[in-house]
Amino acid sequence: MVQIQTQKPKDASCATLVEDPSPPHLSARVRKQKKRMECVLTSMSFLTGLWLTIIIVVVLIITPRCRNGIREFTAATTSIFSPNVYTSNPSQTQRAADYRQWVETLPEEIKCGVDCLFYNMVPDDVKDRDPKVIPTSVNTSTNDAVPPLCNDIPLSQRFDCTPGPNPTKDMCEAKGCCWQEVQVPPRTKPYPAPRLHHPTHGPALEDLPLNVPYCFYPRDYRSYTFINATPEAHGYTAFLQLHTSSGYPGDVGLLRLDAFFETNTRIRIKIRDAQRSRWETPIPVVPVVNSSAPTPAYTFTPHLTEGAFTITRKSSRLPIVNTQGAAPLTYAEQMLQLSTLLPSDHIYGLGEHLESLLLDTYWQRRVLWNLDQAPEPGRNLYSSHPFYLALEPDGNAHGVFLLNSNAIEAVLQPLPALTLRAIGGILDMYVFLGPTPNQVISQYTEVIGRPFLPPYWSLGYHQCRFGYNSVNRTREVWQRTRDAGIPFDVQWNDIDYMEEFKDFTYDQNSFEGLPEFVEELHEAGMHYVPIVDPGISANEAPNTYPPWDEGVHLNIFVRNESDLPFIGKVWNTESTTWPDFTHPLAAYYWGRQMLRFHNQIPFDGAWIDMNEPSNFWSGSSKGCPQNNLEHPPFLPDVHGNLLYYHTLCMSTHQYLGLHYNLHNLYGFTETIATNAALQIVRAKRPFIISRSTFPGQGHYGGHWTGDVYSDWFNLWQSIAGILNFNMYGIPMVGADICGFNGNTTKNLCLRWMQLGAFYPFSRNHNTDDGIDQDPVALGKDVVDASRAALTQRYILLPYLYTLFFNAHLTGEPVARPLFFQFTKDPDTYSIDTQFMWGSALMIVPVLQEHATTVQAYLPHGLWYDWYEGYMVEGLGDFRTLDAPRNKIPLLVRGGSIIPTQLPANTTTQSRKLGRGLVVAPDARGRAAGELYWDDGDSLDTVESKMFTRVEFISGPGIIRVNCSMTGYTAPVTLSYVYVLNVASNVTEVTIKGKPAHFEYDATNKVLSVVDLAQSLLQPFSVNWKLHG
Repeated sequence: MVQIQTQKPKDASCATLVEDPSPPHLSARVRKQKKRMECVLTSMSFLTGLWLTIIIVVVLIITPRCRNGIREFTAATTSIFSPNVYTSNPSQTQRAADYRQWVETLPEEIKCGVDCLFYNMVPDDVKDRDPKVIPTSVNTSTNDAVPPLCNDIPLSQRFDCTPGPNPTKDMCEAKGCCWQEVQVPPRTKPYPAPRLHHPTHGPALEDLPLNVPYCFYPRDYRSYTFINATPEAHGYTAFLQLHTSSGYPGDVGLLRLDAFFETNTRIRIKIRDAQRSRWETPIPVVPVVNSSAPTPAYTFTPHLTEGAFTITRKSSRLPIVNTQGAAPLTYAEQMLQLSTLLPSDHIYGLGEHLESLLLDTYWQRRVLWNLDQAPEPGRNLYSSHPFYLALEPDGNAHGVFLLNSNAIEAVLQPLPALTLRAIGGILDMYVFLGPTPNQVISQYTEVIGRPFLPPYWSLGYHQCRFGYNSVNRTREVWQRTRDAGIPFDVQWNDIDYMEEFKDFTYDQNSFEGLPEFVEELHEAGMHYVPIVDPGISANEAPNTYPPWDEGVHLNIFVRNESDLPFIGKVWNTESTTWPDFTHPLAAYYWGRQMLRFHNQIPFDGAWIDMNEPSNFWSGSSKGCPQNNLEHPPFLPDVHGNLLYYHTLCMSTHQYLGLHYNLHNLYGFTETIATNAALQIVRAKRPFIISRSTFPGQGHYGGHWTGDVYSDWFNLWQSIAGILNFNMYGIPMVGADICGFNGNTTKNLCLRWMQLGAFYPFSRNHNTDDGIDQDPVALGKDVVDASRAALTQRYILLPYLYTLFFNAHLTGEPVARPLFFQFTKDPDTYSIDTQFMWGSALMIVPVLQEHATTVQAYLPHGLWYDWYEGYMVEGLGDFRTLDAPRNKIPLLVRGGSIIPTQLPANTTTQSRKLGRGLVVAPDARGRAAGELYWDDGDSLDTVESKMFTRVEFISGPGIIRVNCSMTGYTAPVTLSYVYVLNVASNVTEVTIKGKPAHFEYDATNKVLSVVDLAQSLLQPFSVNWKLHG
């Protein structure tokens, strides 16, 4: 076990904090990095010496005398509201830039080891010359005496001038806006998709309040006007001058707009304060492009007098972003507003929310602010993704991403139009021209980071619950699942394995023998993933709990206004504090904890929960200070009506700045640190599932959709959730199979196990006060259905793995809505009851209790039943498919070749068995596919080309196999081939000219070529001849 200690200096200049186990043959670079770490830690020791003395006095002398312990030292709520203060300063800008650069170079630092997981600090004496208090805005309008033009503005064209609760006519008219109380007319626009179920918790989707404004902008309202716009090498640079005050504190008088023509299909619009630096979201690390694309597919047009701009698709001359005629630009210290007309009602994204896939544009509002909140309609949830994909009338697609980490409110109205409001940062917007949905996501992930390539074992079935309460009970459920013959790869434990819910510990009584159990899993070819929360117990005696001791020593915890660790409460018995993962030493600290714990329990991945960050208190035990950070002048409609509801105070300090700006990044920064630690600790591919996410998460880890309720509504809604996160660049995603909260039923869990077998991340998990819901606990029917569905998943794992490889290379989603493949078919735009794996496999789950058939929409083309192989012609209509209790309907798209494998009960076993092909010809008799294969767990196999890539092309009477990459030379054997829609009896099959054993099913027209042992590492062909 690694222990922290202060040693004597190794030389006259630096002392080391930790023992140095490095072998003498380390490279000069590694030794230099270790030397730097020693110097940094020594400096930290001197700089924090006085502070540590104070902490010791507090912990040992004062705390025992206080009823509430260390909580008494948190910032108290005051009755006097503080002056409005700026949300960032130049020193934080520099720190954010340093952190961004460190994240960009992190792959090299990982090779050096835990001791290199740090970056240099900006000295604390960097001065901010700007005033601390925001000046009061003054109305600079030149049209004060002119009555606003309010007449004849249709309801759909009214943009809210006083967003927020309880607007009044006086407030409205003081801003120069129009006031008219209206009766919302009956809805004529249909809901985006049929409502299969109503929620058991929270309002129904159709019962959410409508955001129809009484106060709206007049036609002649001007907030900013261009004072010049100049073509530049990167695209355009323009300046905008404030014309009319927004009414919010700190209006920016002069703005700079840069339009970067970054690629032919990507344009970036960046609007900043021309005179003062502001908070800019440092991650994800985005490309820096300062030259204009040669042949952009778009035009950028500034409208000088209106302070608006348009981005138009050249091919169709259609404006895809158009701020002309929308809500005027607002740019104050804590209120940014950008509004655009939409080319159609077909818009997706803006998550995380619990709702249908196709968003409702009928006066609906969504809030992006990470919160520990059980999913209910209308609530802001665990993640924030300010990205949307929109379809245009001709079927083309585009995407828009606002790179902003502050709280955001998005309002859709039936014009259609979208208004985005953020409470800080800058307006940094990317537009992606597609033109297909898959290309939009590829272009988006080129900016935010391509998805990680998961270890092969992580594609198997995972099982967990909160409340096993002992290693013996964990083993019992694990064993009965295996005994039932259910394919099963990964066992998990929730926080009940910990000692008093403390991270990086395990209960030595109830979980005695946990390390041995994990070794037993490994011997069975299986894997183990424990939960790790970010909250660290803050009420531990000195030198008894290293995560607390080391965090205090390194000064890496989030700070309150008194520069002490901010104290809240989560699962720990007394109090909790949180690591600041942006701190230069935080990744080093986190890596040490992971290494120490891995030395006790050789876990294989990390489940990071509660990282919104969640707090059982709202702020500290005494709330939060009364200031404009905790109570901004504009508050999005966040659940709880407070930014700090069940989280940290906004005025707490992190190294890069205020939690006000960093809140939505907390889980993302934890994922980055955890990813680095796992690579070092295991020297294998990291596997991380996080609850809180932000754009770029998919490059480092996956997501699960949180504490969903066990009901049919959430079963259905999980499909939209999985598809949305694939659009967000996080293909490794799943919902808790059978639901987390409440008690499932046999019928519900049976159908949910079938659907969950086709989540990219497939895990059954539930709460501590619910019944057992592993399949065996619910009886034979659930076991049989689970085994059958998961067996199909395991057969398809080579195809699923290849989809993840493609996502890693191109960013294209693994799980896709139908409209991604059939963009010209409007009937697919709202479907969220079935979905695709890649372009080849359609999944049609049962979503109604007692149903034994499903209505499946079949786009035009040939489709094939996965189980029997018979052909069904798609005519762009719904078909009834059989769905008995032991079957989930699956269809193969004509034109596809799907790689498969012989199934086994673990991926370790199945990888040793032969591969197969399912060939599904299109109407011309042609099909194509590919297989990606590597060792399944090594780092950087794609980058180092240590993989095999096999391409398959089929035509009438022939399949050609060509291996385009053979970097992974372990044997890859083809054992069988199924060719569908073979019109007549086959008389002969040859492989490389030699006869092969085959069978022909005349009823379903399926040719089976079996008992093969053909290497896929060399090119060959399969040929067949038909009778007559």
